[in-house]
Amino acid sequence: MTQNMTRAIQNNRPAARPAKPHWFRHIRNNPGLYLMVVPGIIYFVVFRYVPLLGSVIAFQDYNIFKGITDSNWVGFKWFEQMYAFPNFKRLLVNTLIISFYQLIFAFPAPIILACMMNELSRTRMKQWMQTILYLPHFLSWTIIFALVYSLLSSQSGLLNHYLTQWGGTEIHFLQEPGYFRTIVISTGMWKEMGWGTIIYLAALAGVNPSLYEAATVDGAGRWKQFLHITAPELVPATMILLLLKIGHILDIGFEQIYVFLTPATYSVGDVIDTYAYRAGLLNGQYSFATAIGLFKSIVGFLMLVIANRISKATTGQGLY
Repeated sequence: MTQNMTRAIQNNRPAARPAKPHWFRHIRNNPGLYLMVVPGIIYFVVFRYVPLLGSVIAFQDYNIFKGITDSNWVGFKWFEQMYAFPNFKRLLVNTLIISFYQLIFAFPAPIILACMMNELSRTRMKQWMQTILYLPHFLSWTIIFALVYSLLSSQSGLLNHYLTQWGGTEIHFLQEPGYFRTIVISTGMWKEMGWGTIIYLAALAGVNPSLYEAATVDGAGRWKQFLHITAPELVPATMILLLLKIGHILDIGFEQIYVFLTPATYSVGDVIDTYAYRAGLLNGQYSFATAIGLFKSIVGFLMLVIANRISKATTGQGLY
């Protein structure tokens, strides 16, 4: 009797409402946090994703008067022209070499600087050092070129002035191809090294001080503390930034190269970005320049996927 009544009640009970997704409940419980994200989302949609639709002109003979919808489709014509360009190999090699130098010399510089600054015990001194090292990041490449020109110019450069005073001969640093890559890499390190240190200092700030105290009690010196505590804590941030750098292997900074590039240094300094600028903006070959940019994006994406898989297989760290 009781069991029959229970079944009757259960049969007459209205069906339970489906549970709302976890993400929906999270948004409802934290509306302020998501409102803060909305401007960033709008920025990326408007200035990052919508312009991607314009990549179709890489497959068109684009005419600014006809627009995207009425321009003639030419398929892979511009990609074939890019590969057939006589100096394309030189452009690609120069880009890869400079990017490789940046990866070898410029990428580890913020890590080393962050570790050195982390050893400073005086907070006031540490803050002053951070401020001084961050300042070059806010200078434009035009200003940096002016500083380099006042230092290395063959006519009025400070370095050449002292060379001639000591009985030496003038050296054309800014016109000699052998000095171009060294100048580009060193100025890039000086400009961005302090800014990149912020990320690694933030990672080191999250290390539990009790780990260092326990290591000191166990008799570990500064070097062993660095190897077994500091370095492992830097691995996640380092791997993420390394993967992002590999994904931008063909993006080496147009402004930096352009201000230092001269006709005398084209053989070692002319890269894909500078050629795309001349082809697209100066010569009006918009479809050709877009094809070059699309080629760079595809290469960067493939490099990022491959590097991410290798990183997850070896270190367990990855972007996704």
